[in-house]
Amino acid sequence: MSSFALISRSHNAPVASRCGGMLTGLLAAATLMLAAIPAWATPSDLNDFPDKSVPLQQDCSVVIGAIDPFLYATVPAPLVSESDSDMIHTIDSNPDVLVFPIWVAGPVTTASSRRLANKVAQANGVGGIAVIYPDIGEPFRSVFMQIIDGIEEKAKGRVTNFAVGANVDVGELNSSLHRQDTKVVIALGRQGVKVAAALDSDIGVVVGGVLMAPENEARNLQVNSLSPDPALLFTRLKGMMPRAKRVFTVYDPRQNEWLIQLAKEGAQAQGLELVAYPVQDLRSAMRAYQEIIASSDSRLDALWLPQDSTTVEESAVLPLVLQQSWSNNLTVFSSSFSHVKRGVLFSLYPDNVELGRHLAGSALGMLASGESDASGMSPLREVLMAINLRTAKHLGMNTSRLQSFDMAFPEQ
Repeated sequence: MSSFALISRSHNAPVASRCGGMLTGLLAAATLMLAAIPAWATPSDLNDFPDKSVPLQQDCSVVIGAIDPFLYATVPAPLVSESDSDMIHTIDSNPDVLVFPIWVAGPVTTASSRRLANKVAQANGVGGIAVIYPDIGEPFRSVFMQIIDGIEEKAKGRVTNFAVGANVDVGELNSSLHRQDTKVVIALGRQGVKVAAALDSDIGVVVGGVLMAPENEARNLQVNSLSPDPALLFTRLKGMMPRAKRVFTVYDPRQNEWLIQLAKEGAQAQGLELVAYPVQDLRSAMRAYQEIIASSDSRLDALWLPQDSTTVEESAVLPLVLQQSWSNNLTVFSSSFSHVKRGVLFSLYPDNVELGRHLAGSALGMLASGESDASGMSPLREVLMAINLRTAKHLGMNTSRLQSFDMAFPEQ
């Protein structure tokens, strides 16, 4: 296995992840302060405090607001594993996982602080947001934890997390959500879509962490796909290959018709012509690729591989496409992160924390308005970039002048 370089960025860790330790320190300091106050200055009965009935979160808001600028520490973002794409595919295709353990990955957020944040949100009685996510082991769990970190940071604590399995009692889940006055659910993963579709209609739903959702399950739901926005892919392509004029792609309309419509608009905005081959079986896909590679001009043309199980089959189609495109110096880029290691020039993949913030923003908007801004599929716009430097050099690109990227597979 070839080695690869990781280039990570820093971000602010969420307040909720550190509140547990901080509140403990604040309470200890308050105890010492109270002990130093003379007896004549204290009320004879603690019941005389006017704020006794104020919920915990509201009662602490002044103190927390005053120290809020000091609650953020710059910490390294979690390194992105080369198997992130495999994680996403495994999570998305696993029908037996749902959501709701209170776990955490990384040195900043802790399980105890996540439980505290949930308890505070529940005690506060705020009609808010719940997250349904797959109960799944590592290393896949960390992907969801990063998404949830982003959700909690954006929603500022107004979030509860529920873990449900394949045999979830939807009726009991409905009751739990209503007891907590939940107005909007963020459902992660394919199983999350199934459960969310069965919830009471008065609970809004935002879906994330899926490549696509069956039409019968995604009706009237906001579905945020893990497929990168083609417009972002084409923008990166033009930055690396300014002379590009045409982009070829082979796709299965049953999976990606919605994405191809967006791709046509994105290509036009970059002065590109999108030449799309719709096929519905492996044999047709192979013929389409052979035609593309035989007729393409490597100086002006490029090939885009969408996330499509029919047309980008991993064991037979992908090796053939990579081998022939390499021999013909044809630029190939992909929507799948794992393809970069195998030889495509570049790919875009999810920035998990930013994706969580986006999902929380959609949920907060729904919470404020009482209705969804839009239903249907939306592409991934919270992205990072991976590049294969060996392929870039083979194509004659000056790697020292390439635009920034987040992960690189170095020259061999």
